[in-house]
Amino acid sequence: MIALSLAEIAEIVGGQSYDIPDPDARITGPVVIDSRAVQPGSLFAAFAGEQVDGHDYAERAVAAGAAAVLATRPVGVPAVVVPDVTAALGALARHVVERLGTTTVALTGSAGKTSTKDLIAQLLERKGPTVYPAGNLNNEIGLPLTALRADESTEHLVLEMGARYIGDIRYLTGLVPPRVGLVLNVGTAHIGEFGGREQIAEAKGELVESLPEDGIAALNADDPLVRAMASRTKARVVFFGEAQDADVRAENVRLTEQGQPAFTLHTPTGCSDVTMRLYGEHHVSNALAAAAVAHELGMSVDEIALALSEAGTLSRWRMEVTERPDGVTIVNDAYNANPESMRAALRALAAMGKGRRTWAVLGQMAELGDEALAEHDAVGRLAVRLNVSKLVAVGGREASWLQLGAYNEGSWGEESVHVSDAQAAVDLLQSQLRPGDVVLVKASRSVGLERVAQALLENAAASSDGQGAAR
Repeated sequence: MIALSLAEIAEIVGGQSYDIPDPDARITGPVVIDSRAVQPGSLFAAFAGEQVDGHDYAERAVAAGAAAVLATRPVGVPAVVVPDVTAALGALARHVVERLGTTTVALTGSAGKTSTKDLIAQLLERKGPTVYPAGNLNNEIGLPLTALRADESTEHLVLEMGARYIGDIRYLTGLVPPRVGLVLNVGTAHIGEFGGREQIAEAKGELVESLPEDGIAALNADDPLVRAMASRTKARVVFFGEAQDADVRAENVRLTEQGQPAFTLHTPTGCSDVTMRLYGEHHVSNALAAAAVAHELGMSVDEIALALSEAGTLSRWRMEVTERPDGVTIVNDAYNANPESMRAALRALAAMGKGRRTWAVLGQMAELGDEALAEHDAVGRLAVRLNVSKLVAVGGREASWLQLGAYNEGSWGEESVHVSDAQAAVDLLQSQLRPGDVVLVKASRSVGLERVAQALLENAAASSDGQGAAR
C-alpha cells in the first residue's frame, strides 16, 4: 500500500485514534486481516467473526510488527477505531485507488471468474506492474484488501467481483470504480439466492452500469443475457466469443491429445494462433475475455497469443493436473463447483481421458435452491453421456442425486457409486486405480474434496519413496 500516516488513515475512514503515541507514524506494510500475516508496518484490520474475534489478536499483531489496528473498540495498542471495519476498509481502498489513478479492470460472471482473472493478470503483467487477487478475494472484504496492495508503481489493478444478491456488485464498484468491466456469463451459480437467471443477469449487469463514458465494457457475445447488457452501459462495448460478429473471437477451436485448447485468435488488428497450457475447452471463452481486455489496453495480437499460450494456473485447486509416479493423472478442480463449471470439467476429463479409464469424483454443488435436484441429476447423466468410466458421488443427499442421475441415464450399476465422505472415496480409489487412469475431483468449496486429490497424491508419493528405499 502507499505509505499513509495513522492521522491520515483516521481522517480517511472517519475514525478515532486510541493509544497512538505518534499520529505521524506511517503504515508502510500491507493491510491484513490475519495476525499471522502481519509484516513490519502493517495495518491489522480486526474483524469479529462467528468463531474468532480479531480484536483478541490485536496485541499479537502489534507485537509482530503491525503499526496499528483498525478496530471497532479500543484494544490497548495503537488503533484507529471505527463503527464498521468493513466500511472503513472500503473507504481506505477507494482513497488509495483514486490517489494512484491506476487502470482498474473488474470482472464478474457465474463461472470462470478466477481463471479469467489469472489470465488477464498474466497478460497485463507483460505491459507493466499489475496487482490482482490471490484466489478469489471477490467480496466486500477481499476486494479492498486487493486494491490496497496497489502502490505508486502499479499500472493495472485487476479485481474479481462476486455477488450473492442484487446490489452486491453495485456496492463493490462504488468502493473501487472500474474503467474496464468484463462480464463472462450468466449461469446458475447462487440461483438459490437470486431466484432465477434473469435476476442473476440483473446483478451481474451492475458492473457495466458503473462504467464511465470513456470506459470499456467487454461482453460475451455467445451468452444472450450478457450480450443484452450492452444497452445498460454508457461505455464503449467490445464483444468477445465464437460468434462471427464478435470483435475478439476464436476460430478453428480444437483440443490437443492432452485436452488443451488450441484456436486462432482474431482481433480488430489481426489474428494469431494460440495453444494453451490449461486443460478444457471452456478456457477458450476465458482466454477470449482476457484477450479482449488486453487488446483494448494496448497489447498486440501476437503479444496476446504468446502470453495466452504460456499462461498457467495461478490459483490453487482449479484444474490442477498432476501425474503420479505410477502414471495416474489427478485433476484437482475442487475449489468450487456450479452446474456450468461442473459440465466444463467433465468435458475436459473426457477429452483428457481418450483411450484411458476416467473417474469423476464429484460432490455437492451448493446454493442451487429448488434447482438442486434437477442440476445434480443432470450432471450425473452427463457423466454417462461423456462415457466417463466411473462416477464416485461423495457426500449426502446431493451426492445421491448425482449417482441416481448416472444410474437412470445408463443403468450403470457398478459404474456409479455413492460413498459417504472423502475418506471413503480415497479408500475406494486406492483399491481400484491403475496406471493410466485419469481422476477428476470437483465439488463446492464447503465439501472439501481437495482432500481426496491431496491424499491420492501423498499416498502415491509415499509409496514411490518406500519402493525407492527398498531398492
